[in-house]
Amino acid sequence: MRGVHVHKPGVTLMLHLFTGLDFHTGLMLILALLFVLFYEAINGFHDTANAVATVIYTRAMRSQIAVVMAGLFNFLGVMLGGLSVAYAIVHLLPTDLLLNVSSAHGLAMVFSMLLAAIIWNLGTWYFGLPASSSHTLIGAIIGVGLTNALVTNTSVVDALNVPKMITIFLSLIFSPLVGMMIAGLMVFVLRRYWSNTKKRQRIHMTPAEREKVDGKRKPPFWTRIALILSAIGVSFSHGANDGQKGIGLIMLVLIGVAPAGFVLNMSATGYDITRTRDAVSHLQQFYQQHGDSLAHVSVQAPLVPAPTDVVTPTPNQPVEFHCDSSRALIAVDRSLSLLNNLQSYDQLTVDQRSHLRRLLMCVTETADKVAKLPETSLDDQRFLKNLRSDLLETVEYAPTWIIVAVALALSLGTMVGWRRVATTIGEKIGKKGMTYAQGVSAQMTAALSIGVASYTGMPVSTTHVLSSAVAGTMIVDGGGVQSKTVKNILLAWVLTLPVSILLSGGLYWLALKVI
Repeated sequence: MRGVHVHKPGVTLMLHLFTGLDFHTGLMLILALLFVLFYEAINGFHDTANAVATVIYTRAMRSQIAVVMAGLFNFLGVMLGGLSVAYAIVHLLPTDLLLNVSSAHGLAMVFSMLLAAIIWNLGTWYFGLPASSSHTLIGAIIGVGLTNALVTNTSVVDALNVPKMITIFLSLIFSPLVGMMIAGLMVFVLRRYWSNTKKRQRIHMTPAEREKVDGKRKPPFWTRIALILSAIGVSFSHGANDGQKGIGLIMLVLIGVAPAGFVLNMSATGYDITRTRDAVSHLQQFYQQHGDSLAHVSVQAPLVPAPTDVVTPTPNQPVEFHCDSSRALIAVDRSLSLLNNLQSYDQLTVDQRSHLRRLLMCVTETADKVAKLPETSLDDQRFLKNLRSDLLETVEYAPTWIIVAVALALSLGTMVGWRRVATTIGEKIGKKGMTYAQGVSAQMTAALSIGVASYTGMPVSTTHVLSSAVAGTMIVDGGGVQSKTVKNILLAWVLTLPVSILLSGGLYWLALKVI
C-alpha cells in the first residue's frame, strides 16, 4: 500500500483554491466539497455502529465513551491509511471519463454519484438497516458509467473498468462470507476449548446472565480488554478503508473545477518529478526492447493533440482525450517531452499540466494491459507493476488538508446518529443476547478482515463484514438468528446496488439534459 504523500503544507493551494474561478464555478466547488464531506459524515454515523455495537451491548464500554473512541480512531485511520482504496474506487469509472473529468459532464457525474449515495445511506440509516456505504458508492459509480455509455453511444461493456469492477465485487461478496465463517469458527473454538472451568465459562455469558451469577454486568478483565482493542481495530480499519473513498471523490471534484492547482501535485519536489520521468524512460526502453513481441502497443500513430493544441473545456464542448493501447509509445514520448528538465510543475501551463496528467494515466493504463498479456513474462510483469507507483507518484495524491477534512467529517459523523444501526446489530440479529465471546469473535474477525483489505487496496464493506460475523457467532453459539431482521438486512443488501445504480444514472441523465 502506498503511503500518504506529505510534502509542504497545502495551505498555499487552499488559499488559492478560488483563484481564477467565476462566482458560479466557485459556488459549485463549495457545494461539491460540502456534498463529499456530508457523504463522509453520513458514512461515519451509518457505519460506526459496527465498531461500537458489540462493546456497548457486552457492557465493555459506556456508549458515550465508545462513540468518542470510535470517532478518534476513525480519524487516525483516515490519516494513516494511505490512498490505495481511494483510487481503486475512482478507477471503477471508465478511463476516458476520468481523463475528461474537467468537463461539465465530469462535474455532473460527481454530483450525481454523491447525491445518490447520500439519499440511499440516509434512507437505510433512518430504518436502522446496516446497509453498505461501499456498495452504495460503487452502485452510484456504475450507474454513472452506464448512463455515460448510453448518452455517448459507446459500448456498455466498455462503460466501466470491468476487471477492476470484478475484483471489487469479489471482495464485497466474499468478505462477509469469510467474516461469518471465521467468527463462527472462533466462537466454536472458544466454546470447545475455553469453557472447562467456572472462570473461563464467564466468557460465554451475556451481561444479564453474569449479573445473576456474579452481580456484575461488565466482562471479565481480559475479555474486556480484547473487546476494546478489537473495537479500536474496527474503527481504525473503517477509517483507513472508507475514509479514502471521500478523499478520492474530493480529488475528482478539485481536478474538475480547479485544474490549475490539482491536476498534478503542485507540491511535488524535483526528486518526485525525476522519479516519474525515470519511470517513463524505463517504460520506453521496455517497449523498445520488446518491440517485436509488443508491436500492437508500439504503433507510431498520432495519439492526441500536442500540449499546445489542447482545447479549453466548455460546458457544451468538453475535452475529448482517448487512451488507445496501440499508440502507447507516442504517449510515452510526449510524457518525456513535458517532463524533460522539469524541476517544478509551476513551469508548465495549466493546459500542459492537464495534458501531462492524462498522458501519465494513459501510459499507466497501457502498461497495466501489457503486464496482463499472456506473452509477458513474470519478471516483466513485476517490472511493470513496480513502475506503476512512480508513474502515478504525482497524479494519485492528496494534499494533507483534504485528508484532514475527510478525517474530521468521518470522525464527527461517527459521534452522532449511531444508535439506530447499533440497536439492530446488538439486539435484533440474534435470538438471544450477545455473549462476551461472540462480541470478541465478531470484532476481531472484522478488524483483521478490513485491515487486510485496506492494506491490499480492496474497498470492502465494514457493515457487511461485522453484521455477518455477528450472525455467524449467533448461528454457531447463540441459538440462531431473528429471521425478520436477517431478511430485512438481506433485502437492503440486495437492493443497495440496483437502487443506487438507478438513482445515480437517473440523476446523471437529468444533469446532462440541463447542461
